[in-house]
Amino acid sequence: MNELNRNLQTSNNVQKQANLIWNVADILRGLYKPHEYGKVILPMTVIKRLHDTLLPTRAKVLQTVEETKAMNDQMKDKFLQKASGYSFYNISDFTFDKLLADPDNIEDNFRVYLNGFSENMQDILANFKFDIEISTMADNDALFYVIQEFNKKESYLGADKVTSTDMGYIFEELVRKFSESYNEEAGAHFTSRDIIYLMTDLLLNEDKEALSGKNVVKTVYDQTMGTSQMLSAMSERIHDFNNSAEVITFGQELNPETFAIAKSDTMIRGGNPNNMGLGSTLSNDQFVGYTFDYCISNPPFGIDWKKDKNAVQAEHDMGDIGRFGVGLPKISDGQLLFQLNGISKLKETGRMAIIHNGSALFSGSAGGGESAIRQYVIENDWLEAIVQLPNDSFYNTGISTYIWIITKNKTAERQGKVQLIDASKMFEKRRKNIGNKRVDISEECREMIVQAYGEFESKEYYLGDKVVESKIFENEEFGFTKVTVETPQKDEFGNLVLKKGKPISDASLRDTEDIPLKEDIQAYFEREVLPFNPDAWMDRKKDKIGYEIPFTRLFYKYTAPEPSEVIAERIKKLEESIVANFEALSGKDVSNVD
Repeated sequence: MNELNRNLQTSNNVQKQANLIWNVADILRGLYKPHEYGKVILPMTVIKRLHDTLLPTRAKVLQTVEETKAMNDQMKDKFLQKASGYSFYNISDFTFDKLLADPDNIEDNFRVYLNGFSENMQDILANFKFDIEISTMADNDALFYVIQEFNKKESYLGADKVTSTDMGYIFEELVRKFSESYNEEAGAHFTSRDIIYLMTDLLLNEDKEALSGKNVVKTVYDQTMGTSQMLSAMSERIHDFNNSAEVITFGQELNPETFAIAKSDTMIRGGNPNNMGLGSTLSNDQFVGYTFDYCISNPPFGIDWKKDKNAVQAEHDMGDIGRFGVGLPKISDGQLLFQLNGISKLKETGRMAIIHNGSALFSGSAGGGESAIRQYVIENDWLEAIVQLPNDSFYNTGISTYIWIITKNKTAERQGKVQLIDASKMFEKRRKNIGNKRVDISEECREMIVQAYGEFESKEYYLGDKVVESKIFENEEFGFTKVTVETPQKDEFGNLVLKKGKPISDASLRDTEDIPLKEDIQAYFEREVLPFNPDAWMDRKKDKIGYEIPFTRLFYKYTAPEPSEVIAERIKKLEESIVANFEALSGKDVSNVD
């Protein structure tokens, strides 16, 4: 299936299924507040997904239950997994049809059905804390109708009809609706497939040879995996290159509910559930000592890391042994901590794509944590490229966002250089907005961006009236020395005030200069400072190295102002229009009035 058809199928599946599932809200209205619907709809969607996926092998599993009664639990588990075709199974005699056939006992029978899932599914169900909701629905005569709604023919969610990627987007669409009810902050957003495909194609573009051939095994890690859609899309894209490649996915997620969704669908994809970790990536790293071929993630930005502070600070104090020894960003925004974690998880040939907002480019002063992190990445020659995305690319935020491509193994031509790509104008307008998402990066737009990245040249690329611009810079062009410039105190007569024969600095006149690393500091000082302040001197003991990436300034294009005669003509026409309107309203001729 080509990408266009796959995207159409996904869009249809997502909207169709999400809308059908959302109809359950009509049953829950009154019993639950709108922001609480997710307590029922999310776990029920997971349960129905598991139910439908296991239906084709259900008879074989029940037969195997009888045949393995005399075996120990470990052996029995292996045979039941083989019978189901998955790493999980359900040994109860119930299906949704059977549950609905006995409405008087539906609560007890539903619990029996859930208890019939294999042990490796029980923690997934437990993370939803669904037991109390079952009682609430049953006590209010809603459980039967909710199960009935999910059992409609058009609500089928089996893996044979609904792909893992499609399912990921169904979950994301549902979670997005619930997050809107909570009015969550802008950083808590989800990543649409067009952005993920751009990330995957940028990651894989340099690795086409490494992905070809036999016995290819690649590991992929998402440190903030949500419902694991990036991992499933990454697997899909690698298999597009090489269908025989083995892709092993790993992920960590903070939210128990989205973790449960991710883990269940990983198991349906045939992945190892033990590769999924629950907890804060910053303070409770589930993959200590692991390294991966690819890291791909969209961490939260603009969100504080107060809850993680003690653990992060302790790891920072460990220096090079820990992930955060380089520096710590301000407590109000922890996105660059995720960048450090991702780098620590890269193999020496590994590659990472991570999304940041604009603050990661320039926030913090020279000598501060954010600048130190940028310096660490750039001076180690790990920053390969940054791509500015179009505004309004995400469901819950319209701000400027950027994909950073980081690798520990740059190609020869990229060494010592950073590529910046302005793709903010390379998009298609959506016919229908989804939240704040008003634009899509179409396949053609994505190919143009990836071409600009792959050719590694300073030039513009056009697709009709759309443009993407690539610029190449040397690493040190992003660094500068912040130099303190002192001016001497003077008395009321303009004479220097001396101490031990040396001028005393006037703190009120103290200033700093950001001098590019490529410039000679003394020459800069003599050229830019002394002509305007001949008594000034530099206190070089206070020097601080800083790094920032002034993306907007580097792509700024000067637009000459209109000639004065053009402006005057426009003003004259405007005045004439005002006079004509006034005369029409008043009936008076004011053209000759002084």
